Amino acid sequence: MAAPQDDMFSLCVDPTKVSGCVEVRFIDKIKGKGLFAKKAIKKGETIFIERPLVSAQFLWNSLYKYKGETEHILLPKIVEQKCSSMLCFPCEFCLRALETAEDNARRLSGIPDLSLPHPELCKVHPELHQACPQCQVMYCSNECRQAAADQYHRALCLGTSQEDPNHPISKLKDAWRSMHYPPETSSIMLMARMVATVKQAQDKGHWQKLFSQFCSRAANEEEEIAHKLLGEKFEGQLTVLRTLFTTALYDDHLNRWFTPEGFRSLFSLVGTNGQGIGTSSLSQWVHACDALALTSQQRVQLDSFIDQLYKDVEKETGDFLNCEGSGLFLLQSACNHSCIPNAAASFPSNNFLLHLSALSDISPGEEIGISYLDCCQCDRSRHSRHKILRDNYLFICSCPKCVSQMDELDLTSDDEEEEGEAEGDDMEDEMTDV
Repeated sequence: MAAPQDDMFSLCVDPTKVSGCVEVRFIDKIKGKGLFAKKAIKKGETIFIERPLVSAQFLWNSLYKYKGETEHILLPKIVEQKCSSMLCFPCEFCLRALETAEDNARRLSGIPDLSLPHPELCKVHPELHQACPQCQVMYCSNECRQAAADQYHRALCLGTSQEDPNHPISKLKDAWRSMHYPPETSSIMLMARMVATVKQAQDKGHWQKLFSQFCSRAANEEEEIAHKLLGEKFEGQLTVLRTLFTTALYDDHLNRWFTPEGFRSLFSLVGTNGQGIGTSSLSQWVHACDALALTSQQRVQLDSFIDQLYKDVEKETGDFLNCEGSGLFLLQSACNHSCIPNAAASFPSNNFLLHLSALSDISPGEEIGISYLDCCQCDRSRHSRHKILRDNYLFICSCPKCVSQMDELDLTSDDEEEEGEAEGDDMEDEMTDV
């Protein structure tokens, strides 16, 4: 039986070969590069599909999926609540959901005997799942297991030391978890997989060139902005991480990445370029249900079942954490932010393949912009949007929406201030005292 991998193994690592309808152009020293349409693109059209150079699931998600199997794992209550609402347990390589839609629904709803109608619509194939024979991490197929081994996993495989807390890689993971509680926005393992990829590559220069194309500045000197996780407040944590990172992964070919300055740049690279990846077998099943040809009565019954399921999930686990991991996408990373974007990224294949789709008609030569903010953040005031973008992405937005709101007072509403304070608390939790 062929593995359900779409065409992700045929997608070349060179993103310029992924799409012929866009091109990357240098704009200026402040804005850097941007992505532009080479031809007219219609609203709803898929602009390109891109596979990440590297991706990794978040470490709290990785730990929590073993909770039911290893009872000695004790998680702080708040962390357990956040981890339990993660959408799925993904493949270590492509982040495809490993849980069936029914198992996913049972866990999230807390209803152990729940049965989904139309189970044949689930695209998860447990019979194809493969474990690494050395360390037992799980993949959705033999193709993914082999692809991971060929690219980076041989350099990172813990083998029989998977449960050894004193292994250098285990100590690095534990340190990251102690500094960055969920919801995670990046992962030290993205950096580790970058190093491992270069270590294993025959053409090391090729991969180093690819990674060098990502913006990796830790500060914006023109605007006097420093990344929020690279300030004096977190200097001690970064020193601990760099020491553990060096002990676990040092390589002479990449010695500059292990210097204090190089490590900060690498940390900034994954922090400002990492794209969250969300996959869910349950969501994919729901979309498949929407496409079913049903009678009016059957449609009402199915929609009622799904509505009740979502209510049960919300009651049991609260809001979803809509990302299982993050990845570095070279072509997508060339897209600049706009508070009124004309394109958006999604993951409809239920794996790490990023689909960039047009939100409106795009003319030849027009820049393609995406939002770095979520829907709620986009609706906030210009001042609030700018604060988030400054702290996380080191720029001040000058999109048409921001320009049109220049005369607004640099004050937020009471609701936004309260939300901002809560958001600030979350930001501080991303790197905590160790």
